[in-house]
Amino acid sequence: MSQAQSLQTTLQKGGLIDVSAVSQSEAISAAKAAGMTALVVDCDRARSRSAVLRAVVKAVDFPEFFGGNLDALYDCLCDTVLDHKQGLFLWFHNLHSGDPALAEDSVAILAVCKDVVDFAANNDRHFAYGVVHAGKHPDPEPGVEPTPYSGGDS
Repeated sequence: MSQAQSLQTTLQKGGLIDVSAVSQSEAISAAKAAGMTALVVDCDRARSRSAVLRAVVKAVDFPEFFGGNLDALYDCLCDTVLDHKQGLFLWFHNLHSGDPALAEDSVAILAVCKDVVDFAANNDRHFAYGVVHAGKHPDPEPGVEPTPYSGGDS
């Protein structure tokens, strides 16, 4: 079995995948080859639980009435899994789980993802996710405006 086929099989089993063994593009390609929808959740600028949740909502294109808590995240992901024929793969890019403001929330968010894996399996779908953990956000530099969350220039 080739590495790509092995990754496809791992994605179809669902759950957390080891991102140290695969690049983002390889994981996205394997998920698509497995018939799954693959999306990137850009968490790099997220400095709070609500910002990470907004990044998820943006990635999955969920409506604006999203509740903004962990129950709403679970509902959002479950609905999104059901909306796709085979299921869903999320790549969490630069989740700053090493940041004191996000340490506990990161654990809670990933626990929700683990629960969605079970939901997907019970509904004949697949849900897998990969997480690139980043450390603490850099401290702000005096006199330098932080990059806006939207990523645009001020």
